[in-house]
Amino acid sequence: MITKEKVLEALSNVEEPDLGKDLVTLNMVKDIEIDGNKVKFTVVLTTPACPLKEMIKNACVNAIIHLVSKEAEVEVKMTANVSSNRKDGRSLLPNVKNIIMVASGKGGVGKSTVAANLALALAQDGAKVGLMDADIYGPSVPIMFGVRGERPMMVNVEGKGMIVPMEKYGIKFMSIGLLVDEKQAIVWRGPMASSALKQFVSDVYWEELDYLIIDMPPGTGDIHLTLVQTVPVTGAVIVTTPQDVALADAKKGISMFSSPQIRVPIIGLVENMAYFTPAELPQNKYYIFGKEGGKRLAEELEIPFLGQIPLVQSIREGGDEGVPAVAGNDAVTKEAFAEFAGNTARSIAMRNANK
Repeated sequence: MITKEKVLEALSNVEEPDLGKDLVTLNMVKDIEIDGNKVKFTVVLTTPACPLKEMIKNACVNAIIHLVSKEAEVEVKMTANVSSNRKDGRSLLPNVKNIIMVASGKGGVGKSTVAANLALALAQDGAKVGLMDADIYGPSVPIMFGVRGERPMMVNVEGKGMIVPMEKYGIKFMSIGLLVDEKQAIVWRGPMASSALKQFVSDVYWEELDYLIIDMPPGTGDIHLTLVQTVPVTGAVIVTTPQDVALADAKKGISMFSSPQIRVPIIGLVENMAYFTPAELPQNKYYIFGKEGGKRLAEELEIPFLGQIPLVQSIREGGDEGVPAVAGNDAVTKEAFAEFAGNTARSIAMRNANK
């Protein structure tokens, strides 16, 4: 006879590979139902973007069949409750679980493209995601999402006027480019840019989010300092390209985040434009900017390597046409971004568990 105790005992042999403990100890098994030979339960993961989802599910089924009953008909429901490690009083962004900066040491490495597609890939897995364009002087989110010239709505929340972020492709996003005329250059001194950014945190009605992805300006400066002093940042994703010039700047960016003024954990490094793959030869990889420079840098600095994004025409076209790559239909790029998002979500979950 199958009992709840036997099911839990069997599942205590299934380990969550990243957290290094079994599902029962981690309190991830919920709602066990037993009806004769039918066994139903839910496994609650730390992120819906877990790349090991199928592996964990199969391990659960095997554990029940081998350790409880060969006749068992097992149904496993996989859900997620995104983990958070916020220690602040949550006066700002109270319902946001993880605040992720996407940064680079220099411009031109495709940081905004990476940030937008990371947000979309996490959302496609079922997470609630927001994208904040903190690149005040060069906001590119309105173009990438095809909302040029549109303006966000205002709403009254507990007597305070708040800006409602725009929504498209299943994520919420906000950019200074949605508030000013795109033909106007934003000529602001540092303090003005910083106060605009603070308003994006305090005056935008983000509601509940698993991940708020912040597209940072390139380099190291005012905006970075303002942001880490304003909100509790979970960590930073560093974007680089493979050539030595970009890697040298990525190194500076990484050392900025570990400096005493900033102290933001590094979630990992992603290598953009890692290789060129022509549409007609999807199996071919041409290493135009050098091979695996980002991967070597991650190994050298002992930080997680989150993945390689190819240099593909459809990524550029998608960004210019307002349909980011993850929302398009090019399989190669979608797969690259999905893998990168999965690795990022895993690295965040491990950081939150202090691994």
